[in-house]
Amino acid sequence: MTSSHWSRRGFLSASVAAAAPSDPVSLGVIGAGGRGTFVMTVFQKDPALRVNAICDVYEPNLERGISTANRAQSSSPRAYRKYQELLNDKSIQAVLIATPEHWHARMILDALAAGKDIYVEKPLCRSPEEGVALVEAEKKTKQIIQVGMQRRSYDLYQQGREIVASGVLGKVRMVRSWWLNNYLNGNPSSAKLDGPLDWEQWQGPLEKRTALNPDLFRNWRNYSDYAGGIVADQGAHVFDGIHQLMSASYPTAVTAAAGKPHRAGFDTPESVVVSVEYPEDFLGVFSINYAAMKYKSRNDQMNHLDGDKARMDIGRETCRVYPEGAEDSPSIERTSAKGFGWATDLHVQNFLECVRTRKKPTAPMALGFQAALVVQMANLSLKSGRRIRWNTALNRIES
Repeated sequence: MTSSHWSRRGFLSASVAAAAPSDPVSLGVIGAGGRGTFVMTVFQKDPALRVNAICDVYEPNLERGISTANRAQSSSPRAYRKYQELLNDKSIQAVLIATPEHWHARMILDALAAGKDIYVEKPLCRSPEEGVALVEAEKKTKQIIQVGMQRRSYDLYQQGREIVASGVLGKVRMVRSWWLNNYLNGNPSSAKLDGPLDWEQWQGPLEKRTALNPDLFRNWRNYSDYAGGIVADQGAHVFDGIHQLMSASYPTAVTAAAGKPHRAGFDTPESVVVSVEYPEDFLGVFSINYAAMKYKSRNDQMNHLDGDKARMDIGRETCRVYPEGAEDSPSIERTSAKGFGWATDLHVQNFLECVRTRKKPTAPMALGFQAALVVQMANLSLKSGRRIRWNTALNRIES
């Protein structure tokens, strides 16, 4: 669909009237893979929500999504194999978009034009140009848009932001973050699919067309034509967390370095270091290494905020503050009430509350783009071998 079409139709979709917390919400799911199906079950914890439709281009995903939805409700969702047909379904009030990221921008714009509220998985988009267009669309619509960056709704991170804002850390000039895992030692993907796949539709808006590749289908995050690699997939979470904790705005410049890919077929690296400069006068440094040993999930990601009075360490489950001269004994310690898994529940609850009340959600599109932009600039830095600068006034990469 052309940009002129979007201009003609506009995005001033009529908003749904404010509703009570128990008012029903009809959900359509676009993308019923592992993450999409899981998040759908989180939505179903709301007793007034019904999954009325599911769309997927891979038949096993579609069948599993419908079967899973049926366990929590009496009526079976309608099955769609083209997402446009789901968006044309007038009974659907909100959509969960959990497709590969090369589809996100187009589907978001289509869903806005159809008057749907949107919960979309991160990263929001694949390029700065897509992100700018999406943020502009957000300004012209009354629809609710929540990007799946669940730290924004997480009690631990909200408490961490309050600690930073209190000044107890002093001046924070650097945030050091890391994420460790390993995808090199796992079993290779099967060369055979488990059922029919509409490969042409799955490739969707990309100009470059490739032959059916089961490994690409299963591991699209690690192919540069379809996604930004592991640094973008996990970095969007980490940098959004940094932005939240530091009340940061858009970056001024990004520099990145990386090792070479070591998994056969992948063309994105598993070991990357990203340094981001912010106008608030601090650096955000993120190291991701998916060639490390595997950690328990509660220990695989950490953020150190280095203040001149104290350091704050915040991971998935705990937040601790260590004052100068007493760095072995935390002066402040916070633990999430229910753990990191609860963050997705809180994020979905926030979205549904906003669908019903029309309040602004915790992770609107502008914040989703801010996090996506950083990792996009990191990949541009890797490709060009230079420092990449962002012009906030002009909303574009500086040449």
